[in-house]
Amino acid sequence: MIPPLSDGNFVAHMEIVLDVYKQPYDPLYPVVCMDESPKQLIAEARNPVPAKPGRLARYDYEYRRRGTCNIFIANEPLIGKRMVRVTACRKNDMTR
Repeated sequence: MIPPLSDGNFVAHMEIVLDVYKQPYDPLYPVVCMDESPKQLIAEARNPVPAKPGRLARYDYEYRRRGTCNIFIANEPLIGKRMVRVTACRKNDMTR
């Protein structure tokens, strides 16, 4: 999230959130972070022009849409554990 300009209240609340990550690990009260991100699946419409000495490969801006997916992630940063699930639609959540 982009913070509002000159918003002390926002900064104060963000510091409270960041303090959670400084706490020592407690298995009875794990810190779990979750996020999701919708993604568009695309494919090249034309073959790229390969790179040559002194020139990078060139890709056309045109693409073919190949659908969408959602990426769900849950992680426990204090122990380095994470779970990722990619689903075809948003209705499929991480509870399965």
